[in-house]
Amino acid sequence: MTKQRRHDQVRSRNEPFTQRTITRLWSEQASDDNPYIAKNIQCHGYDLFDLMDKCSFVEMFYLLFRGELPSAEESEILQTLMVALINPGPRHPATRAAMNVGVGKTDPINILPIASAVLGGKYLGGGEVEQIIRFYRKNQRVRPDQYVQDLFAERSNVEPGESLMDESCVLGYGRLHGGVDLIAKQIAERLVSLPGSGSVLAWGHALAELLEPRGIGWLLPGVAAAVFADLGFQPRFGGALYQLLGAPGLVAHGLELANKPITAMPFVRDQDYVVEQ
Repeated sequence: MTKQRRHDQVRSRNEPFTQRTITRLWSEQASDDNPYIAKNIQCHGYDLFDLMDKCSFVEMFYLLFRGELPSAEESEILQTLMVALINPGPRHPATRAAMNVGVGKTDPINILPIASAVLGGKYLGGGEVEQIIRFYRKNQRVRPDQYVQDLFAERSNVEPGESLMDESCVLGYGRLHGGVDLIAKQIAERLVSLPGSGSVLAWGHALAELLEPRGIGWLLPGVAAAVFADLGFQPRFGGALYQLLGAPGLVAHGLELANKPITAMPFVRDQDYVVEQ
């Protein structure tokens, strides 16, 4: 006897769909003789050709996501962050992914989507940037010293130098290979010294200084999240923005190896494999 499948009753949500795509950030005016060809383009009300003549890439980047042009100070700090994050570096898993697919003769057009997916992860990537921004928003009114005092009061049995949730005791902070990430620390110091530095970055920097005696410091996603928060980017934008800023370095590393033999990358020797029994 064949058993009949039971299906849930299908019900209409009665939600009418829009008849045309609507976007506030981009406007295209159709040509007179072909509605599928644009004769004029505006980004948040600014003519594209005027922007080409007068704006830098960083200003256009800010306009696209924020809907307005940045001030000189906002532009400076965003550009500084962009330069700092342009390449995650060969130690980063996302860069290793780019290098592996490059040397493996993957079509170069696929290097970025593969590596960017790794950069969107939660380990030193964009995967936690949204939550880090929300962490700052939630805790910024608490003095950093009070926050640290409360944090360690909850873990009173942990002594200085001992493990305190090694991966990250606080969102945006942690240990990198057992110590403080010196590059992230220096980048944050440069950014906090700029005129465009805001209250979130200042709060985060004070927190990092209080955590450092325990071997805990800034991680780059935390630095980026603080600047994004100060510049007014929505928390949900954070992870994708982090991926965008690191994309050029990923592509560069992948293309560097694209024309090299597969032996240009190390391969784990048989004796180095460990099989769990």
